Amino acid sequence: MNDNTSSEHDGAAHEGPIKTPRQLAWAVLFAFVVPIAVIALLASYVVAASRPAAGSDALTDEAIAARIQPVGRVEVKDASDLASLKTGEQVFAAQCGACHTAGVANAPKIGDAAAWGPRIATGYEALLNSALKGKGTMGAQGGGDFGDLEVARAVVYMANQGGANFEEPKPPPVAENSAAADANK
Repeated sequence: MNDNTSSEHDGAAHEGPIKTPRQLAWAVLFAFVVPIAVIALLASYVVAASRPAAGSDALTDEAIAARIQPVGRVEVKDASDLASLKTGEQVFAAQCGACHTAGVANAPKIGDAAAWGPRIATGYEALLNSALKGKGTMGAQGGGDFGDLEVARAVVYMANQGGANFEEPKPPPVAENSAAADANK
């Protein structure tokens, strides 16, 4: 065998595809630049996908405020403001009528003396307690957002339609100190 052939063959087995320093420079450049460019393009694609469409009002102050508004809120009602209090008939129409007009879930129908008789016999306080705390399938305050006095007025309205003779509850008297404080404002 020829020794020159085997030594050439052995040296070729250990050579890489890069034969010149220029090829090495290009290989290093592509080994670092191409992956970085791919990562940058992917990142811009992902970020662009979450941007609102052109012409969208998603970034207006009103839209942002609507998205981050609190789930609940507290409203303080002034008991002395009689104009804002609803009558029993208004509360019935807005909240109670949905069930008590049709008799949904065994709710006593408005004006049905036979259905209201046993309930009226328990007294006004028992009826009011049931309305405020809920009873059976009826939620507390009938599921509404009325004040206790307004619910009490609705209880009296419904009971009186069913044959009772309850007096409509009056709002608590306004303290003189709050009237003086209002005058100073």
